[in-house]
Amino acid sequence: MNQSITLLYDGTYEGLLSAIFESYRLKIKVEKIVPKEVYQDQLFGDPIDVETNHEWAKRVIKGVKKKAGNKGTQLIYRCFLSEQVGIEMLIYHFVQMAMSSTDNVVENYRNDKVLALHKINKKIGREVHRMHAFVRFQKTKDDIYAAIIEPDFNVLPLIGDHFEKRYPAQQWLIYDTRRHYGIFYDLEKITFITFDQADHQNLSHLSKEILTIDEPDYQILWKSYFESVNIPERNNPKLHLQHVPKRYWKYLVEKW
Repeated sequence: MNQSITLLYDGTYEGLLSAIFESYRLKIKVEKIVPKEVYQDQLFGDPIDVETNHEWAKRVIKGVKKKAGNKGTQLIYRCFLSEQVGIEMLIYHFVQMAMSSTDNVVENYRNDKVLALHKINKKIGREVHRMHAFVRFQKTKDDIYAAIIEPDFNVLPLIGDHFEKRYPAQQWLIYDTRRHYGIFYDLEKITFITFDQADHQNLSHLSKEILTIDEPDYQILWKSYFESVNIPERNNPKLHLQHVPKRYWKYLVEKW
Protein backbone atom coordinates (compact mmCIF):
# COMPACT_ATOMS: atom_id res chain seq x y z
CA MET A 1 0.00 0.00 0.00
CA ASN A 2 1.83 3.10 -1.30
CA GLN A 3 -0.81 5.68 -0.41
CA SER A 4 -0.17 7.70 2.75
CA ILE A 5 -2.85 7.00 5.32
CA THR A 6 -4.24 9.02 8.23
CA LEU A 7 -4.84 7.05 11.42
CA LEU A 8 -7.42 8.13 13.98
CA TYR A 9 -7.20 7.23 17.67
CA ASP A 10 -9.13 7.99 20.84
CA GLY A 11 -6.71 10.58 22.25
CA THR A 12 -5.21 8.29 24.91
CA TYR A 13 -1.60 7.19 25.14
CA GLU A 14 -2.60 3.53 24.72
CA GLY A 15 -4.67 4.58 21.71
CA LEU A 16 -1.67 6.23 20.07
CA LEU A 17 0.49 3.15 20.67
CA SER A 18 -2.29 1.01 19.20
CA ALA A 19 -2.28 3.17 16.07
CA ILE A 20 1.48 2.78 15.76
CA PHE A 21 1.13 -1.01 16.11
CA GLU A 22 -1.60 -0.99 13.45
CA SER A 23 0.71 0.82 11.02
CA TYR A 24 3.18 -2.07 11.34
CA ARG A 25 0.49 -4.73 11.20
CA LEU A 26 -0.99 -3.33 7.98
CA LYS A 27 2.42 -2.31 6.60
CA ILE A 28 1.13 1.11 5.63
CA LYS A 29 2.77 4.48 5.09
CA VAL A 30 1.40 6.87 7.70
CA GLU A 31 0.85 10.54 6.86
CA LYS A 32 -0.84 11.62 10.09
CA ILE A 33 -1.99 10.24 13.41
CA VAL A 34 -4.66 12.46 14.96
CA PRO A 35 -7.28 12.20 17.74
CA LYS A 36 -10.76 11.43 16.43
CA GLU A 37 -12.27 14.48 18.11
CA VAL A 38 -10.04 16.95 16.26
CA TYR A 39 -9.96 15.23 12.87
CA GLN A 40 -11.46 17.17 9.99
CA ASP A 41 -12.55 15.33 6.86
CA GLN A 42 -10.02 15.55 4.08
CA LEU A 43 -10.91 15.98 0.42
CA PHE A 44 -9.02 12.87 -0.61
CA GLY A 45 -8.51 9.56 1.16
CA ASP A 46 -10.29 7.79 3.97
CA PRO A 47 -8.72 7.58 7.43
CA ILE A 48 -8.42 4.35 9.37
CA ASP A 49 -10.13 4.44 12.74
CA VAL A 50 -7.98 2.42 15.15
CA GLU A 51 -9.59 1.03 18.28
CA THR A 52 -7.46 1.04 21.43
CA ASN A 53 -5.93 -2.37 22.04
CA HIS A 54 -4.04 -2.64 25.32
CA GLU A 55 -2.12 -5.72 24.22
CA TRP A 56 -0.91 -3.89 21.11
CA ALA A 57 0.12 -0.91 23.23
CA LYS A 58 2.08 -3.19 25.59
CA ARG A 59 3.91 -4.74 22.65
CA VAL A 60 4.96 -1.34 21.32
CA ILE A 61 6.25 -0.29 24.76
CA LYS A 62 8.07 -3.61 25.12
CA GLY A 63 9.75 -3.08 21.74
CA VAL A 64 10.76 0.51 22.51
CA LYS A 65 12.09 -0.48 25.92
CA LYS A 66 14.17 -3.28 24.37
CA LYS A 67 15.68 -0.88 21.81
CA ALA A 68 15.81 2.44 23.71
CA GLY A 69 15.56 1.44 27.35
CA ASN A 70 13.46 3.03 30.09
CA LYS A 71 14.71 6.44 29.02
CA GLY A 72 13.13 5.94 25.61
CA THR A 73 9.76 4.83 26.97
CA GLN A 74 9.72 7.69 29.48
CA LEU A 75 10.64 10.19 26.76
CA ILE A 76 7.73 9.33 24.48
CA TYR A 77 5.22 9.15 27.37
CA ARG A 78 6.21 12.51 28.84
CA CYS A 79 6.19 14.12 25.40
CA PHE A 80 2.73 12.71 24.70
CA LEU A 81 1.50 14.58 27.79
CA SER A 82 2.60 17.86 26.17
CA GLU A 83 -0.53 17.71 23.96
CA GLN A 84 1.37 19.67 21.31
CA VAL A 85 0.07 19.58 17.74
CA GLY A 86 1.94 16.95 15.76
CA ILE A 87 3.37 15.15 18.81
CA GLU A 88 1.87 11.88 17.55
CA MET A 89 4.03 11.86 14.42
CA LEU A 90 7.17 12.75 16.37
CA ILE A 91 6.54 9.75 18.62
CA TYR A 92 5.71 7.58 15.60
CA HIS A 93 8.99 8.48 13.89
CA PHE A 94 10.92 7.89 17.13
CA VAL A 95 9.41 4.40 17.43
CA GLN A 96 10.29 3.70 13.80
CA MET A 97 13.89 4.78 14.34
CA ALA A 98 14.19 2.82 17.58
CA MET A 99 12.86 -0.37 15.99
CA SER A 100 15.04 -0.19 12.89
CA SER A 101 18.33 0.98 14.46
CA THR A 102 21.01 -1.22 15.96
CA ASP A 103 21.98 1.68 18.24
CA ASN A 104 20.00 3.35 21.02
CA VAL A 105 18.51 6.38 19.27
CA VAL A 106 17.41 8.17 22.44
CA GLU A 107 20.71 10.08 22.64
CA ASN A 108 20.90 10.85 18.92
CA TYR A 109 20.59 14.64 19.26
CA ARG A 110 21.77 15.10 15.69
CA ASN A 111 18.40 13.81 14.52
CA ASP A 112 15.95 16.72 14.39
CA LYS A 113 12.98 14.62 15.54
CA VAL A 114 14.83 13.19 18.54
CA LEU A 115 16.09 16.66 19.40
CA ALA A 116 12.54 18.04 19.15
CA LEU A 117 11.32 15.40 21.62
CA HIS A 118 14.07 16.25 24.10
CA LYS A 119 13.19 19.95 23.88
CA ILE A 120 9.55 19.15 24.60
CA ASN A 121 10.57 16.88 27.47
CA LYS A 122 12.60 19.74 28.95
CA LYS A 123 9.50 21.95 28.90
CA ILE A 124 7.53 19.18 30.61
CA GLY A 125 10.21 18.98 33.30
CA ARG A 126 9.99 22.71 33.99
CA GLU A 127 6.20 22.53 34.28
CA VAL A 128 6.41 19.60 36.71
CA HIS A 129 8.91 21.54 38.83
CA ARG A 130 6.59 24.57 38.89
CA MET A 131 3.65 22.44 39.97
CA HIS A 132 5.76 21.04 42.82
CA ALA A 133 6.57 24.58 43.91
CA PHE A 134 3.31 26.43 43.31
CA VAL A 135 0.49 24.05 44.26
CA ARG A 136 -1.39 25.36 47.32
CA PHE A 137 -3.89 23.20 49.20
CA GLN A 138 -7.03 24.41 50.97
CA LYS A 139 -8.94 22.37 53.51
CA THR A 140 -12.51 21.36 52.61
CA LYS A 141 -15.42 20.50 54.89
CA ASP A 142 -14.82 16.83 54.08
CA ASP A 143 -11.38 17.10 55.71
CA ILE A 144 -9.69 16.78 52.32
CA TYR A 145 -6.98 19.19 51.21
CA ALA A 146 -7.79 20.36 47.68
CA ALA A 147 -5.79 22.31 45.12
CA ILE A 148 -6.69 23.47 41.64
CA ILE A 149 -4.23 23.76 38.78
CA GLU A 150 -4.36 24.70 35.11
CA PRO A 151 -0.93 23.74 33.74
CA ASP A 152 0.26 24.41 30.21
CA PHE A 153 0.83 20.67 29.75
CA ASN A 154 -1.00 17.60 31.04
CA VAL A 155 1.48 16.96 33.87
CA LEU A 156 -1.00 15.69 36.47
CA PRO A 157 0.11 12.05 35.94
CA LEU A 158 3.71 13.11 36.70
CA ILE A 159 3.27 14.98 40.01
CA GLY A 160 1.31 12.56 42.20
CA ASP A 161 4.33 10.71 43.62
CA HIS A 162 5.86 13.98 44.83
CA PHE A 163 2.79 14.99 46.84
CA GLU A 164 2.21 11.47 48.15
CA LYS A 165 5.71 11.54 49.67
CA ARG A 166 5.27 15.11 50.90
CA TYR A 167 1.81 14.65 52.45
CA PRO A 168 1.44 10.93 53.28
CA ALA A 169 -0.75 11.46 56.35
CA GLN A 170 -3.59 13.48 54.84
CA GLN A 171 -6.13 13.01 52.10
CA TRP A 172 -5.66 15.40 49.21
CA LEU A 173 -7.00 16.20 45.79
CA ILE A 174 -5.32 18.03 42.93
CA TYR A 175 -7.76 19.02 40.18
CA ASP A 176 -6.87 20.17 36.67
CA THR A 177 -9.59 22.65 35.69
CA ARG A 178 -8.49 22.81 32.06
CA ARG A 179 -8.69 19.05 31.49
CA HIS A 180 -11.53 18.34 33.94
CA TYR A 181 -9.93 15.54 35.93
CA GLY A 182 -7.91 15.13 39.09
CA ILE A 183 -5.81 12.86 41.28
CA PHE A 184 -7.03 11.86 44.74
CA TYR A 185 -4.88 10.40 47.52
CA ASP A 186 -6.86 8.41 50.13
CA LEU A 187 -3.90 7.67 52.48
CA GLU A 188 -3.21 4.42 50.61
CA LYS A 189 -3.11 5.05 46.89
CA ILE A 190 -3.58 7.69 44.18
CA THR A 191 -6.65 7.46 41.95
CA PHE A 192 -7.57 9.42 38.83
CA ILE A 193 -11.06 10.91 39.18
CA THR A 194 -13.58 13.03 37.28
CA PHE A 195 -16.64 14.97 38.47
CA ASP A 196 -20.03 15.96 37.15
CA GLN A 197 -20.53 19.51 35.88
CA ALA A 198 -21.82 20.93 39.18
CA ASP A 199 -18.89 19.60 41.19
CA HIS A 200 -16.51 20.73 38.46
CA GLN A 201 -17.80 24.29 38.83
CA ASN A 202 -17.33 24.20 42.61
CA LEU A 203 -13.82 22.78 42.30
CA SER A 204 -12.84 25.21 39.56
CA HIS A 205 -12.93 28.04 42.08
CA LEU A 206 -12.84 26.09 45.38
CA SER A 207 -16.05 27.81 46.38
CA LYS A 208 -16.63 28.89 49.99
CA GLU A 209 -19.38 26.29 50.28
CA ILE A 210 -16.87 23.43 50.23
CA LEU A 211 -14.11 25.03 52.35
CA THR A 212 -13.88 24.82 56.12
CA ILE A 213 -14.96 27.86 58.13
CA ASP A 214 -11.42 28.68 59.25
CA GLU A 215 -9.74 28.25 55.84
CA PRO A 216 -10.03 32.00 54.94
CA ASP A 217 -8.31 32.78 58.26
CA TYR A 218 -5.41 30.49 57.32
CA GLN A 219 -5.13 32.29 53.99
CA ILE A 220 -4.93 35.67 55.73
CA LEU A 221 -2.24 34.37 58.09
CA TRP A 222 -0.23 32.96 55.18
CA LYS A 223 -0.42 36.25 53.29
CA SER A 224 0.66 38.13 56.42
CA TYR A 225 3.61 35.77 56.82
CA PHE A 226 4.62 36.26 53.19
CA GLU A 227 4.51 40.03 53.58
CA SER A 228 6.50 39.90 56.83
CA VAL A 229 9.41 37.92 55.33
CA ASN A 230 9.51 40.01 52.16
CA ILE A 231 12.42 42.50 52.27
CA PRO A 232 11.56 45.58 50.14
CA GLU A 233 15.22 46.55 49.71
CA ARG A 234 15.89 43.22 48.02
CA ASN A 235 12.81 43.29 45.85
CA ASN A 236 13.69 42.37 42.26
CA PRO A 237 10.47 42.23 40.17
CA LYS A 238 12.23 41.08 37.00
CA LEU A 239 13.95 38.14 38.73
CA HIS A 240 10.77 37.34 40.62
CA LEU A 241 8.81 37.06 37.35
CA GLN A 242 11.46 34.73 35.94
CA HIS A 243 11.03 32.34 38.85
CA VAL A 244 7.28 32.85 39.36
CA PRO A 245 5.60 33.79 36.03
CA LYS A 246 2.31 35.66 36.36
CA ARG A 247 0.26 32.79 34.95
CA TYR A 248 1.06 30.82 38.15
CA TRP A 249 0.00 33.57 40.58
CA LYS A 250 -3.58 32.27 40.62
CA TYR A 251 -2.35 29.22 42.57
CA LEU A 252 -0.57 31.22 45.26
CA VAL A 253 -2.48 32.43 48.32
CA GLU A 254 0.14 35.15 48.88
CA LYS A 255 -0.76 36.65 45.49
CA TRP A 256 -4.55 36.81 46.02
